[in-house]
Amino acid sequence: MSVFDDLVGQEQASAVLSRAAHAAAEAVAGGRGAGMTHAWLFTGPPGSGREDAARAFAAALMCPSGGCGHCDQCHQVLIGSHPDLEAVKPEGLSYSVKQTRELILRAAGAPTQGRWRVILFENADRVTESAANALLKAIEEPPPRTVWLLCSPAPDDMIITIRSRCRVVSLVTPSGEAVAHVLATRDGVPWEMATFAARASQGDLARARLLASDEGVRRRRDAVLAIPRSLSGVGECIAAAERLVKTAEEEAAAATTLLNESETTDLRRLYGEGSTGKGLNRGLVRGGAGALRELEDRQKSRATRVKRDSLDGALLELVSYYRDVLAMQLGATVELANDDHRFELDSIAKGSTAEETLRRIDVIMQCRERLAANVNPQIAVEAMMLGLRRP
Repeated sequence: MSVFDDLVGQEQASAVLSRAAHAAAEAVAGGRGAGMTHAWLFTGPPGSGREDAARAFAAALMCPSGGCGHCDQCHQVLIGSHPDLEAVKPEGLSYSVKQTRELILRAAGAPTQGRWRVILFENADRVTESAANALLKAIEEPPPRTVWLLCSPAPDDMIITIRSRCRVVSLVTPSGEAVAHVLATRDGVPWEMATFAARASQGDLARARLLASDEGVRRRRDAVLAIPRSLSGVGECIAAAERLVKTAEEEAAAATTLLNESETTDLRRLYGEGSTGKGLNRGLVRGGAGALRELEDRQKSRATRVKRDSLDGALLELVSYYRDVLAMQLGATVELANDDHRFELDSIAKGSTAEETLRRIDVIMQCRERLAANVNPQIAVEAMMLGLRRP
């Protein structure tokens, strides 16, 4: 058994990381450690498991046996409680230079258990330009036992100076069969549901687990896939855009409301609200109001990110829908991601041309670009719906 056994469909990357972990152990013992480096960049499409691969590698670096998967070191890394692991996940739209500098200071500390100090930076592509420059200096001159594990969808998402100083680990999208096997054998999902979820998620294991376990997620998917056949007029396009944006807002509120309340309560308590006793008042002490404003700004940014991610997921569902339409129009012998909607797919495929389908896919991708550029979601999605409208 090994921590790399849980990486679905990543045999080549697992072999590279396993060799590097053994080289790291050699370096700890005073050897050369050829094959180990201080900065790694994990890249791959959604669902490839970038963060899972980086965490498995972190466990292998900490483990005396190179990632056995069952010792205390491996267990602590995998559940996120290891004292020498700093896991960072930008929750807002970006990761600021202030946050990056604070992270660099924490990364400079020596490992407490004598092996490595590991910084696992999820969504590292969200750093701002100034934050990327600060990060570059830390990667150029790292402490001797600090290892940076950066995760990004593609190498080009990181500035070239950072990319050139990292060893790139390229992950691939797992096959539908591999994902279905994991759902059936590890999660106990019935085989029929496992194959449906694997096909519909297009190899994204996390998405497949949601589809297999949450009926609400399946209903939202069906609602998104019902959009193309509903766009018969301008009014229907505007209504569909409003529903899509409203659903994303509701999902963002559901995902963040309780967390926001908990964070705000904890911060107010930290700054003395409700304290009693001689010399104390029941309000916030000095500095509390400013800290509260900073927290509110971070919470708004996080809500915007969750809303944008929800919208982007819906747009990718639409891309997969029109990709299936295009496959049917061209007679391609590929598995349809949305085979459970074959009747609707066939109807649209017969009622349009491949050129029209490609144009619609371009319209969706343009909407994604606009949302990434902070265009008002309602306006961007309305423009997309009008572009998808059937003539």
